[in-house]
Amino acid sequence: MKPFKLGILGLGTVASGVVATLNNNKKAIARRINTPIEIESVYVRSLDRDNPYNLPLTTDITTITQNPDIDIIVELMGGTTTALEAINAALDAKKHVVTANKELIALHGNELFKKAQENGVFLLFEAAVAGAIPILKTVREGLAANEIDKVAGIINGTCNYILTEMSDKNEAFETALTAAQKLGYAEADPTFDIKGIDAAHKLTILASLAFGIPLSFDKLTIEGIDSVTPRQIGYAKELGYSIKHLGIAEKTADHIELRVHPTLVPISHPLSHVNSVMNGVFVHGNSSGPIFSSGPGAGSLATASAVCADILDIVRARDVNHYAPMLGHQLETLDAPNFAKKEEIESAYFIVIEGLDSDHESAITELVTKHGISLDRAKVDNANHCLIMVTKNIAEIAINKLLNDVMLMDNVSNSSFIRVEEFR
Repeated sequence: MKPFKLGILGLGTVASGVVATLNNNKKAIARRINTPIEIESVYVRSLDRDNPYNLPLTTDITTITQNPDIDIIVELMGGTTTALEAINAALDAKKHVVTANKELIALHGNELFKKAQENGVFLLFEAAVAGAIPILKTVREGLAANEIDKVAGIINGTCNYILTEMSDKNEAFETALTAAQKLGYAEADPTFDIKGIDAAHKLTILASLAFGIPLSFDKLTIEGIDSVTPRQIGYAKELGYSIKHLGIAEKTADHIELRVHPTLVPISHPLSHVNSVMNGVFVHGNSSGPIFSSGPGAGSLATASAVCADILDIVRARDVNHYAPMLGHQLETLDAPNFAKKEEIESAYFIVIEGLDSDHESAITELVTKHGISLDRAKVDNANHCLIMVTKNIAEIAINKLLNDVMLMDNVSNSSFIRVEEFR
């Protein structure tokens, strides 16, 4: 049988894992598909590099995207310039594309999926979200008969490692970040991770698949973890919560919420126990009920596992019209919904007020009542002059008004909040 030929763009950590997986698991793959898979060519920036598998290397990317013998382009370069040009060229040449590039899919996916459909080819991207966890396939295929109303997940391993270290060792954010960088879990410039941008790209993709909406990165509320303190983590533990950095997409009767931020998660929920660099995703469907998946969210072989699964899906399906739609819904049915504005989002809030003295308690109680806020619980840490409160559900605008008033009080040194997420 005629083999399916691959052109791989890039030969970094993930691409090397793909090559290793295809070679090491040849027998297992052959049992699952009836077609040989061959690597025809690999694009690299320099030929002066290790090549343990004796791959055919090239520094001319067009010799891959325009090669009539290549069936699937596997884009593993990252970025949104050369990679975008290459994917467009591949789709124009009617070649299937597999990518792990979450930023590119989140920002340019709408036009790319349209082009793929027009040219009758696949653009698959399982590895773009949560590494080895087959969460996109779960949402696209396994839950295809459901109305999904919520997706929430730990989808950035760097943030999860840092928060785990802060929790387990009572370390400051900066100390935990340095440890993550030394271990290779954080980049030299960690901005995309610690500011929540990487997780936001991934949530954009998950929300589109779950709710049948266009990719809508610009509609997200995005917050990072660099303001989380060991004191907040300690108080949260005392109240029965852990602090996790979550991506949350929730569909209500009148709008859709898309948000990435530090979150209090009940200790009783499985997400609370996803630690270190692991990822975990919770999905709720109206027929399935709650579904939870966890596993490695990054790494050479973990991510390669998802890339290779997409390659095998293309080889099996061949006909784009007889396969699950790439974004889970027919492209022509993707409707832009009413997105919730940040100040409209309702949740419970965990509030810490620092610099408290005996005169403040009654004044703060009056302010809480003034702004229509109901408390679920409250406690005072006299030793550290702190007031800790957990509110009942309310719009964020009320919390902002409360804390603005609190910061006008004499001697109050700081106030902060973290949203609380409850799961059903």
